[in-house]
Amino acid sequence: MDLWPEGGRRALPLVVPMLTIGAAFGLLAEPVMGPLPPVVMSVVVFAGGAQFAALGVLTAGGAAGAAALAGALTNLRYLPTGFAVAPSLRGGRLRRSIEGQAVVDASFALAARGDGTFDRAVLLWSTAVQAVCWIGGTVLGVLAAGAIPDPEAWGIDVLLPVFFASLLAGELRRFGRTAVTVSVTAAALAVLTTPVLPAGLPIAVAALACVLALFRDRRGEVR
Repeated sequence: MDLWPEGGRRALPLVVPMLTIGAAFGLLAEPVMGPLPPVVMSVVVFAGGAQFAALGVLTAGGAAGAAALAGALTNLRYLPTGFAVAPSLRGGRLRRSIEGQAVVDASFALAARGDGTFDRAVLLWSTAVQAVCWIGGTVLGVLAAGAIPDPEAWGIDVLLPVFFASLLAGELRRFGRTAVTVSVTAAALAVLTTPVLPAGLPIAVAALACVLALFRDRRGEVR
């Protein structure tokens, strides 16, 4: 079966955004981390939100442990998405846990069906396309860092929040009232707690709200 036309084609609109945001990360990270660590981080972590959160801590003078914690807390948002996607993956727990590594924000949105299930082929292929673009963009950003003395002055750090906002806006048009309510509530919690909580914790709070809503919804279905 030819999976590329479906999964790969859906990811094509993400090529430019992923290259651009990856380059923004490389530009901002190279003066703080050096040329190699940002690229390694994009290969190993491959999570824009977590990487920018960790970079923010390092830029502010925080320790590597604090940066790692901020990134880990930011990635807690994948807890509810993992619960949602798991039934649509194949094989036993080990295989599904490996395939679950393909769950990133845009792929989650692209693979979602209206009935609550997910297209596994779209999930895997769209993530593969994004990974190539994200890592390639990071490399380009690192290489261009020397030519742009003050990348923060360009406001490129706003690219990732804008990208996430566009994903959320697109999803809200596809699903029902419950999904909209949970999404808006989680987003509001993240925004409201950002000024008072350490980096990463606002996303953790939002993810916890989504998990609680997911289990409450499943209990309702059983009844």
